[in-house]
Amino acid sequence: MKKLANKVALVTGGSRGIGAATVLRLASDGASVAFTYTRSADKAELLVQEINASGGRALAIQADSALSTDIINAVNKTVNQFGGLDILVNNAGIYIGKDFEEHTINEYDQIMDINVKAVYVAALEAVKHLKTGGRIITIGSNMGDNAIRSQTTLYTMSKSALQGFTRGLARDLGPKGITVTLVQPGPTDTDMNPANSQHADQQRSRMALSNYGSVDDVAGLVAFLASEEGKHITGSWVTIDGGFNA
Repeated sequence: MKKLANKVALVTGGSRGIGAATVLRLASDGASVAFTYTRSADKAELLVQEINASGGRALAIQADSALSTDIINAVNKTVNQFGGLDILVNNAGIYIGKDFEEHTINEYDQIMDINVKAVYVAALEAVKHLKTGGRIITIGSNMGDNAIRSQTTLYTMSKSALQGFTRGLARDLGPKGITVTLVQPGPTDTDMNPANSQHADQQRSRMALSNYGSVDDVAGLVAFLASEEGKHITGSWVTIDGGFNA
């Protein structure tokens, strides 16, 4: 039997990059997987078709992570479609990088609404359905530990906030047998940070390993935390950055 057979997962921001790889990995491990997307409807539909064609079950839900009502609706659609919820993966996030004095209050709201508030809202709604053995896994960033350069103040602040959230929620949900963990990727080859970008060599120069990570590396870690093997890990985070923060 597959490791996640009879489990139901919801992945926010799941139509591309790390999110899509996570959706595919959880589905290949036997879970029924719902995922949200904002604009990439074509990619979302292809992902659903790929999973269904391999015998899995998938559901794409259009949702704006900046809107609490959309997040709540996504959780409820997942439960209604698949009969429950066992695994929540908070993956959706945005990056805005510029000199601090050029930032606007609106940009602060954008970053915090998607990178922090949406995680809080999704978890708040998910715990209504999660039972013993449930998982809440959030995708953060190695920059939660390390402001690697200038022009990253807002982003780093939002990712650091996830560490406090993970610690506190693990204490709250531990008595219910629900684990709460944080995955902190470093340089990962995605369309947001491609391994052939003009900044890639500079990032590689700071890593203990000389190559970017892959989305499948991160998805594999998420799948481990979601599985029975990850049942005693909670209130902590795992940094997967090729030694960038070493």
